[in-house]
Amino acid sequence: MKYKRILLKLSGEALMGERQYGIDPKRLAEYAAEIKQIHDLGIEIAIVIGGGNIFRGVAGASNGMDRVQGDYMGMLATIINGMALQGALEAAGMQTRLQTALKIEAIAEPYIKRRATRHLEKNRIVIFGAGTGNPYFTTDTAAVLRGIEVGADVIMKGTRVDGIYDSDPEKNPNAVKFDSITFEDVLDKGLNVMDTTAFTLSQENNLPILVFDMNKEGNLLKVCQGENIGTIVNN
Repeated sequence: MKYKRILLKLSGEALMGERQYGIDPKRLAEYAAEIKQIHDLGIEIAIVIGGGNIFRGVAGASNGMDRVQGDYMGMLATIINGMALQGALEAAGMQTRLQTALKIEAIAEPYIKRRATRHLEKNRIVIFGAGTGNPYFTTDTAAVLRGIEVGADVIMKGTRVDGIYDSDPEKNPNAVKFDSITFEDVLDKGLNVMDTTAFTLSQENNLPILVFDMNKEGNLLKVCQGENIGTIVNN
């Protein structure tokens, strides 16, 4: 295996499947099956999931809602998604723990770095909910922060595109894909991989980001085995 411990970042929108909003149980089951393939190989897995399928803080703020209030609502949305993913993973036979940056003792452990690391060592999948616990930070930033804290080898950003392109492949059929690219080149070219805070944090701590298509069956296993799928960003 190329990686021993990974931080998998999933978007909330990905959980919608074919729906307009909410959570598609079929998509959840597909993700659980993909994750089980690498879990059975002994790879230690931490997961951060967004909340965009339920609520977007920035969208709320633009409609006159207080930004801080909106961001906290977004954090709660990530906890709902985390619980849904936890249920799907456990139904597929994996042990999980949900840790949240906001205290909700009835349903999740509070985030404690040492405890999270211990769970990973015991081959439990750890899902981190509620982002960083602070407004104005995205779940991308939370993913990089938690990845650094638990000593992940890589941030795997599962998206609906198969890597990083020089322009939007959904709009430009002639867009060119990068197999690998440096953090500096991404910034120079103004490419949109993660928000700037997350990206800079990853760069400064020398934590690679691998962007790949999570919706293609078998891709997660292939990237963990080191196959040249997606785009890797490193220093």
